[in-house]
Amino acid sequence: MNRSSGIRSRPLLRPALPAALLLALVLAGCSDPGAAGGGGAHGEPELGEVPVAPAAASLSLPLDAYTDTDAETVRMGQVQQRLLSRCMARYGFPYEEVRPSDPAGAQGPDGRHLVLFGATDPEFAAAHGYDLTAGKGRPVRPPAAPLSESAALVMHGERPGGAQGAAQPPDAANEEEAAKVDSGIDVGGQKVPPGGCIREAYRKLYAPTKDSVDLLFPFGLASEAHERSKGDSRVAAVLRNWSACMEKSGYGGLKDPYEVVQKLGLEADPGGPKAVTAAKADVACKREVNLVGIWTAVEVAYQKRLVEEQAETLALYKKQREARYRLAAKLS
Repeated sequence: MNRSSGIRSRPLLRPALPAALLLALVLAGCSDPGAAGGGGAHGEPELGEVPVAPAAASLSLPLDAYTDTDAETVRMGQVQQRLLSRCMARYGFPYEEVRPSDPAGAQGPDGRHLVLFGATDPEFAAAHGYDLTAGKGRPVRPPAAPLSESAALVMHGERPGGAQGAAQPPDAANEEEAAKVDSGIDVGGQKVPPGGCIREAYRKLYAPTKDSVDLLFPFGLASEAHERSKGDSRVAAVLRNWSACMEKSGYGGLKDPYEVVQKLGLEADPGGPKAVTAAKADVACKREVNLVGIWTAVEVAYQKRLVEEQAETLALYKKQREARYRLAAKLS
């Protein structure tokens, strides 16, 4: 069974990135669709119903059952902040939780798959072009005083100014393991948890036991399905049609929707007039060739295959996710 027991590196508190934005960051570095592995050893899967120019907000994929919505992601980020605050309080240090300025509207446009295939919404394209940050709330808190040396020890679980290459203090992949690990750091007569309060907050929420499945496991499967879909002959064909349509609209040399901003030099002003004009043409071409409908059907087929292959691990992940929600309810 393909499980991960946790993340062994020392990340800071995981940011509560909206699912659509997190996927956009991965897709931004995607390779040429023709270079992907396609169907792999299984060949190209049969397709179910192919929707016609579906709205991004209406898209539903098999792995959605195992991934948080943007609102749920924000909520779990707040729970992690609360666990961090409680840990710091055990040592007598206040911690101001970071909160989104507008939790209800912090996700921007509707739909967790808004940017899965690049710009798709005509209204958003006409108003904001390719500016994915439009309409999103920002985490805000009053300026905080610098942490004292003792507070920093509790927060991070490591002493400042350590020599480069020096051995890191011990960490733990999960809370069961953490109970047996001595961090070697005491503050106010109390032992600091391995990795500090930042790591404790993460472990309590996402890795409480040795069999905890990695938080990003379903996202990894979704990314794998997307990579496979990019090499599918049906996606390759619709991309050629989209590219030809974009060339007729005055935007030649584009192979896929993920390179539009970079190739057209829109990074500096993704919501400006030039970007809006390009985005409107982009969306129109996608609708003309039914890129979203065809690619969605292909994506669904590859996700279904991976869900079947990873059914045992996904079932465990889903149970652990439900446990996180119960913990969140207790802390609310």
